[in-house]
Amino acid sequence: MKSDRLLSILLLLQTRGLVPAGELAERLEVSVRTIYRDVEALSASGVPVYAERGRHGGIALLPGFRTDVTGLTEDESRALFVLAAQGAHAALGLDAALGSALRKVMAALPAPHRPAAELTSRRILVDPARWMTPEPAVDLDVLHTAVFTDRRVQLSYRRRGATEPGGYLLDPYGLVVKAGVWYLVADKAGEARLFRADRVVAAAIVDEPVRRRAGLELADVWETLRHQVEHRSTETRVTALVHCDRLELLRRLHAPRLIGEPVPEGADGVWSRVELGFDVPMAARSLLAFGEGLRVLAPPEVRDELARTAAAIVKLYGGDATRPGA
Repeated sequence: MKSDRLLSILLLLQTRGLVPAGELAERLEVSVRTIYRDVEALSASGVPVYAERGRHGGIALLPGFRTDVTGLTEDESRALFVLAAQGAHAALGLDAALGSALRKVMAALPAPHRPAAELTSRRILVDPARWMTPEPAVDLDVLHTAVFTDRRVQLSYRRRGATEPGGYLLDPYGLVVKAGVWYLVADKAGEARLFRADRVVAAAIVDEPVRRRAGLELADVWETLRHQVEHRSTETRVTALVHCDRLELLRRLHAPRLIGEPVPEGADGVWSRVELGFDVPMAARSLLAFGEGLRVLAPPEVRDELARTAAAIVKLYGGDATRPGA
């Protein structure tokens, strides 16, 4: 709608100052000619807006002009209060700031929208943390400070399967929280790497400017790393049948290892065929936790590994538990 577009232009100019007409056109998905017509409409309605011609020109408001209108619809107001998800803000120490910001937004909302926004904040709760997610061993404040002060960071970090932590000198791009787990996205010797905060043993800010690769932002590096994780090659592909009662648990615990979508097996839909990727056959031992609710079909070496492990457990618990070595 034209009224929404005019308000969007007004708020963008109020926030950004001088904005090229081409950028406004791109952001609002209209032509540059339409933007100039909208500017004329704003000017005719009394808004002190003007256009500067030339290579470095653009559209701007007269200095000092401000409007208190938020331009928020009822649904937009409700969406802002759903955004107040607990977890991420608390981890960064921003809970108080978020509460203060939302109180200011509530005060600025049009009166008819306030009841819906307030009700949303009381009826909708978003908790992004996964069940049984380990707490980070290091205070996120250290990583947060390194990211925002553009400093290098020295980590003592325990990689998966390692018995001792290793040392890493990193150039951070930023922090990402995914499914309740915090990650530091950083370069190590010019190569993008991903570090889970809950595996950081210690972190210290290095008094050296960060050395990021030119032209790359956090979103760019994260997209590359995310793609690598989701499409990484695995040496062992496991085919299994999982009972419908265990399927959701399998998704939660082994989401990074799932290859493709589960395929219903049989007419009753009780079982689904799934494929998972493991680095080595021994890593598939974790599937024993699903008991009779998951049956590995292939490959044979994984079935043998699970059978050996299950037999060892039976031997351990099948004898006299009071005798050492029984």
